[in-house]
Amino acid sequence: MTTLHDFSATAIDGNEVDLSAYDGKVVLVVNTASKCGLTPQFEGLQELYDAYADQGLEILGFPCDQFANQEPGTEDEIADFCQRNYGVSFQMFSKVDVNGGDAHPVFRWLREQQGGLLGNKIKWNFTKFLIGKDGTVLDRYAPTTKPEKLTGDIEKALGRPGA
Repeated sequence: MTTLHDFSATAIDGNEVDLSAYDGKVVLVVNTASKCGLTPQFEGLQELYDAYADQGLEILGFPCDQFANQEPGTEDEIADFCQRNYGVSFQMFSKVDVNGGDAHPVFRWLREQQGGLLGNKIKWNFTKFLIGKDGTVLDRYAPTTKPEKLTGDIEKALGRPGA
């Protein structure tokens, strides 16, 4: 069976990241954009990361320019924007496609594992996928689902008592 841990991706700084590094972690994968009406979700994502990183949560942000060209910048511009405006300290990756023939393999796999309202296509920026410690997809969330609404599911995936 294929899991998130079977892939690699290029970090926003240009280094290749083997996603097996996240084995044993709960991971939230998000396609992001810095010029979108949903861009303020970076704040909520960072708050989740601040609250749960020490318990095993990782957030992986993948900038995407496929939706109304809302991520036009270079990797350096994107990284600077996220850090300067939202204090993003979770892992950001290089810009990717999430739909179509050039979709990054991670997103092809995510779409196959957890379809959405549009079949297996990703509808818009800030679609979120929650990945369990074993690298399998636990859930998919709509772009409009605010990060703070994922707290219960994240706590359950982390194995917190009472979650």
